[in-house]
Amino acid sequence: MTNVLEYLERTLESIADRNKVAFYGAAKAKDTSSAECLTFDELSKLSRSCGSYLVSQKITKQPVAVFMKKSPTMIAAFLGVAYAGNYYIPLDSEMPEFRIKLILQSVNPSLIICDEATAAIAEKWELTKCNICIFNDISNHPVSEVGLSDIRNKAIDADPLYVVFTSGSTGTPKGVVATHRSVIDYIENLSQVLNVSSDSVFGNQSPLYLDACLKEVYTTLKFGSSAYLIPQSLFMFPVKLIEFINDNGINTICWVASALSLVAGLGALKAITPKTLHTIAFGSEIFPIKHYNMWREALPDARFIHLYGPTEATGMSCFYETKQTYNEDESIPIGYPFKNTEIVLIDDNGKIPEDGQPGEICIRGTCLSPGYFKDAEKTQAAYIQNPLSAFPDIIYKTGDLGRRGSQGELYYISRRDHQIKHLGYRIELAEIEWVANACDNVGLSCVVFDNTDSRIIMYYVATNTATNASEAEVASKTAVRSYLKANLPRYMMPQSIIELDELPRTPGGKLDRVGLLERYREEKKQ
Repeated sequence: MTNVLEYLERTLESIADRNKVAFYGAAKAKDTSSAECLTFDELSKLSRSCGSYLVSQKITKQPVAVFMKKSPTMIAAFLGVAYAGNYYIPLDSEMPEFRIKLILQSVNPSLIICDEATAAIAEKWELTKCNICIFNDISNHPVSEVGLSDIRNKAIDADPLYVVFTSGSTGTPKGVVATHRSVIDYIENLSQVLNVSSDSVFGNQSPLYLDACLKEVYTTLKFGSSAYLIPQSLFMFPVKLIEFINDNGINTICWVASALSLVAGLGALKAITPKTLHTIAFGSEIFPIKHYNMWREALPDARFIHLYGPTEATGMSCFYETKQTYNEDESIPIGYPFKNTEIVLIDDNGKIPEDGQPGEICIRGTCLSPGYFKDAEKTQAAYIQNPLSAFPDIIYKTGDLGRRGSQGELYYISRRDHQIKHLGYRIELAEIEWVANACDNVGLSCVVFDNTDSRIIMYYVATNTATNASEAEVASKTAVRSYLKANLPRYMMPQSIIELDELPRTPGGKLDRVGLLERYREEKKQ
């Protein structure tokens, strides 16, 4: 297999009902009738027509921007771009306008595919040398069997499939290139780990402009399963979110840990059980043990799988199936590498650290991205020659610190840039969060460090369990500070402890640490 489009084509050949819905669009809970849906047959026809239009315009082997609302037709546009031998640049109407413009300046595509709403936005930008077309207008183009066949015959698995841009908050974002080969490698391994089948029903949490959506998009195409693009608004109402899961028979979710923490931390699992779920994969952030245990206790028979991996390695690279609850002083391993992937720990001297000692997590294998789009300097800095190899061998330096356990399992420690030096001590900010999240009065915490005045700042959301004046006092900031003093060394104690109604998140659902630090610095000026 050399092209991801073969997933859809093989499914169409083998599926019993070509009119089975592949992707369900946004809809209110208990009402999927208003949702935009695409069957496998419709998805194939739309994407092949879109690809034929691009071929007719002689747009091949180029970046094509797809600027649409999150919907099944956006996925059809992705596939249409691939059918024409191009690679797609996913954009979304929820992204900040300045960020979209930076990406377009970097990529300089000759064409941007929009829906009716986003086309009106794009037209105001007065883009030069970039034509705007509406997907509904080009998705009815006559299919060119000869043109599409010619493109496929010349394609190889090292061809790029997409470029996704990292969520850096300043400067031009970095575009990470993925190939058909790296995506296929990922989907083949992930589907084995999750035990995906045609009966799988995914609940998608991530935006379609992030590589996190690969878990639902291409596994659905491979197995002829189904996926719901869950409305982002439901994640603000955890009980309604669980109702949506149950009403639609969603049985498999792959969410960032903070999304699961939100559901558990606000008490939704006590109000309602997500009874249809049997597979819960989580990653991208540390999952607080308190919240993980709540999920495990609510769904004792479900499979819980910890996933780890960077965008530069095309999705996830490690997995660990948990089969227990954990004590608050324990951490969940990120486990073992996928097949055809190797994890190498390298210390500051370019050697393998001694047993149990930390080192930077480096990745090698087919999963690796070719690098950053039009940025050879950053590519060469992150994708380096393996210092342990005697032959040309590229590995990716993740910037994450990890260590091996007694059984060879891998544990994530922290980001290199989350390790600070304060009062002469090296401190892992994640360790402070770990302690804070164990406090009964803390729903979720996020710790940042302001190096301009050497202050540790902890933001947190209270559990809000108080029902009377005395409980309100216990749940106060004073009580949280007392807990931290009793459980942290003095040099790790935050100088500022700030309660918020909710913690800000990036578009992908992760805690927005950069935004919190900027918030602190702005408030400090006032």
